[in-house]
Amino acid sequence: MPADLSGTWTLLSSDNFEGYMLALGIDFATRKIAKLLKPQKVIEQNEDSFTIHTNSSLRNYFVKFKIGEEFEEDNKGLDNRKCKSLVIWDNDRLTCVQKGEKKNRGWTHWIEGDKLHLETSGRARWLTSVIPAF
Repeated sequence: MPADLSGTWTLLSSDNFEGYMLALGIDFATRKIAKLLKPQKVIEQNEDSFTIHTNSSLRNYFVKFKIGEEFEEDNKGLDNRKCKSLVIWDNDRLTCVQKGEKKNRGWTHWIEGDKLHLETSGRARWLTSVIPAF
């Protein structure tokens, strides 16, 4: 049975966030502001259907998807690109592969203890975040 990622999570730490944003082409001013934020992520999981809200004082982002079904994702508020996304379970890890303008892009969520981990990729730049339960 896959993990239940439902909950409210607030960013604790991240590694290489600036490099990741740079690889995605995010402008200088936005990168500097975004590094200071502690976004909150709300995950609602109902069997294979997910709704994820990522909220911060700079921007909010919302995505809704079903496991195994490719969908059009509009990254407005992030890097403002559109891509085709496919989310699957890889054991207890929720993994998304994104196809579009930027190659090698995607993310993986998993839980260790009481912390939600997020690893994102974009043009061989990686970001790892640790997000404790709220």
